[in-house]
Amino acid sequence: MDIELFEIAQQLGQSLKLIEKKITTAESCTGGWIAQIITEVSGSSVWFDRGFVTYSNSAKVQMLGVNPETLTKFGAVSAQTATEMVKGALAHSEADCAIAVTGIAGPDGGTADKPVGTVFIAWAYKNREVKVVQQQLTGNRHQIRRQTVKIALEGVELG
Repeated sequence: MDIELFEIAQQLGQSLKLIEKKITTAESCTGGWIAQIITEVSGSSVWFDRGFVTYSNSAKVQMLGVNPETLTKFGAVSAQTATEMVKGALAHSEADCAIAVTGIAGPDGGTADKPVGTVFIAWAYKNREVKVVQQQLTGNRHQIRRQTVKIALEGVELG
């Protein structure tokens, strides 16, 4: 187990439990790693509602309600898709806040416009604006995915 990620998830869980809120995740490039590290924390069922692993475009559309036109126009790895993913996760769950991630972990799949390591992370909260960031991460596939999980968990803003 990754102790650093576990401790971040544990701290997040303590904060969510304190304010009696739940979180949900919508993951593409991380393949469920965020949900996995959250559920390593004993008692996480109190503050973790569910996780969506939407690796394919059709899963993003079917499970999260991402507009197919968004995928066609901007691509799966885009701020627009991350925004629709996080809104969809919130809408299709009983959570108060949500994390969504989409990116290119490599080693294949990169382009000149979106090289390997391009990741979009979005956070949504009921009755608040969506926050989305673009990251250009470096390293191998595992390192890029791990960095994405860490940034996603650390980026949850409560209160």
